[in-house]
Amino acid sequence: MTSCALPLTGETGTVASMRRGACPSLAEPMQTGDGLLVRLRPTDDSLTLPKVIALATAAERFGNGIIEITARGNLQLRGLSAASVPMLAQAIGDAEIAIAEGLAIEVPPLAGIDPDEIADPRPIATELREALGARQVPLKLAPKLSVVIDSGGRFGLGAVVADIRLQAVSTVVGVAWVLSLGGTSTKASIVGTLAGNAVVPALVTILEKLAIRGTTVRGRDLDPSEIRALCRCETSSERPAAPRSAAIPGIHALGNADTVLGLGLAFAQVEAAALASYLHQVQALGANAIRLAPGHAFFVLGLCPETAAVAQSLAASHGFRIAEQDPRNAIATCAGSKGCASAWMETKGMAERLVETAPELLDGSLTVHLSGCAKGCARPKPSELTLVGAPSGYGLVVNGAANGLPSAYTDENGMGSALARLGRLVRQNKDAGESAQSCLTRLGAARVSAAFEQG
Repeated sequence: MTSCALPLTGETGTVASMRRGACPSLAEPMQTGDGLLVRLRPTDDSLTLPKVIALATAAERFGNGIIEITARGNLQLRGLSAASVPMLAQAIGDAEIAIAEGLAIEVPPLAGIDPDEIADPRPIATELREALGARQVPLKLAPKLSVVIDSGGRFGLGAVVADIRLQAVSTVVGVAWVLSLGGTSTKASIVGTLAGNAVVPALVTILEKLAIRGTTVRGRDLDPSEIRALCRCETSSERPAAPRSAAIPGIHALGNADTVLGLGLAFAQVEAAALASYLHQVQALGANAIRLAPGHAFFVLGLCPETAAVAQSLAASHGFRIAEQDPRNAIATCAGSKGCASAWMETKGMAERLVETAPELLDGSLTVHLSGCAKGCARPKPSELTLVGAPSGYGLVVNGAANGLPSAYTDENGMGSALARLGRLVRQNKDAGESAQSCLTRLGAARVSAAFEQG
């Protein structure tokens, strides 16, 4: 971890030439359409409200004032320059915000305070960071390699893709950890079961194995049987139960009168001034900290049930997503043309247009992906409906990713009516109790494409 200013030279020696696929950091920002971008992984315990307010002030002073929370729950600050990044780093250090660097080691957002978790994963995460930090020669790993330590609480990380995953399970002799490789909790390859004192040595052994094989090798590339023998895991073929995680937006009682408020960012972004204003308001209600969460979300801590309701109402007035039923939950957007030189779509404005003209699509049963270009940064995996920006207009990919072949096209002038036709298609054909996803699946891709393109 660090809280000090960092150099701005990476592998290529300049901040603007950082290769795509690496993680933008204070040391190696990434050039985007609106300047340099940095991604931060603050430690949970460091994000008291005064510190977050200080960070928002710095984002506005040294960047363009746009703050993002990524799909994995990291912070991104936009609109920076080579001159302003060191000043941002200094402001983060002055605010005593601890930033985790190197390997991404992820725990659930309410780790340590979720009454439903089987074990607190933070000691393992801390011990692993310390073990890696104590090495004389740091391990060279794939840039986006991640370790997920899931404690089994109500806001677990089962849907988050991980190279190496530990999932807590209860046994007759206490807590054990199921080790798996690659994918989400339902698709990862099971390696075996580890006792608590064997966990960190096993993780270090796996990471060393990955480092030996090179910086392009990921967890999915390892042989589970080889890792099982190498780490001396107990054989386990049974996949741990993966309970459905609760929706983050909303008021959640944690027991012992503790209450947290879950909020989401509208289309993954918030203006720094608006965030600071809101945090000042909830601080007056007794809130004391936030926890970042996957899905472009965060929790507000320190509230009681009565003040949480007031804080939720204030959040709605600031444009945050406050409920599971919010139609904006069903839209995935990248930075768009306002934040990326590669984008051909102003995705945030298009998302607002989608909410206004085709609410029938946004019942939560499917995801509409708005991608500024075919790279699909916001959602690499397939979506039921993907709109992709191009020099000549917009393409629709049905049941595919942004890099798929569009089956229908329209230009800027026709986009509003095309979205309206998709909404009308669902409204006029959906059976009683049927979801938008089921309706579109029944109608078929050809009919969906025809409605988008020509009605």
